[in-house]
Amino acid sequence: MRTIDVSTLFSLAGRVALVTGGSRGIGRMIAEGFLQAGATVYVSSRKKSVCDQVADELSAIGPCRSLPADVSTSDGRKALVHALESKETRLNILVNNAGTSWGEPYETFPETAFEKVLALNLTAPFFVTRDLTPMLTKGADSNNPSRVINIGSMDGIHVPQVIQTGTFSYSASKAGVHHLTRTLAVELGPRHITVNAIAPGFFESKMTREVLEQHGAAIAESCPLNRIGRPEEMAGIAIYLASRAGAYTNGTVIPVDGGTLLN
Repeated sequence: MRTIDVSTLFSLAGRVALVTGGSRGIGRMIAEGFLQAGATVYVSSRKKSVCDQVADELSAIGPCRSLPADVSTSDGRKALVHALESKETRLNILVNNAGTSWGEPYETFPETAFEKVLALNLTAPFFVTRDLTPMLTKGADSNNPSRVINIGSMDGIHVPQVIQTGTFSYSASKAGVHHLTRTLAVELGPRHITVNAIAPGFFESKMTREVLEQHGAAIAESCPLNRIGRPEEMAGIAIYLASRAGAYTNGTVIPVDGGTLLN
């Protein structure tokens, strides 16, 4: 029987990671965690100035570089892949985090908004993953596969109950991300690439700021732990999935919601 060495079980030393939507919220939490675990991290977001600033700030922790791109468009995704290929020969960890939401009553929900949310939340993760598969394959082997981590949502698992905000396209897109995760896990597993999803509950971010300001008490009460998530808790689950500890985890959707889905 092999001896278990836990001293490096969660280390990401020598690994190269890309986090889309990495300049704020959950993406930044994950990027910071990866850096502290020893990875080289590329953060991508639509606004160059913001992306550059965050990469500069995070560089105080470890090697962090900016790759601004709009992954909701084909041209933006191609530019991102080309930029990464010019800097690295392989990719070990891809986090598909870039996302958006839209809330409006059922009767007036605009078609353009529905399509915009699906384009960034569901279409982009598929094509970013597909276009980066050659680099992920180069960074993979049977003992330490490359990792794709998709960011879903607890709203893709259940119908939101605490706050009825009319986020029809958001919930649908995240449910799609969860099932896309499973289908890609089957497709890419033989290539030594695992695909998993994190389904967060409420964490502080630009997307959740207004809702938390208006309904923070009710949101906390809906969680058995009576609070929202903390940055280290999001970083921790991502590090697990990206590290040797999570090498045999594939095709899973992991809620990180304090037990909110149990209510």
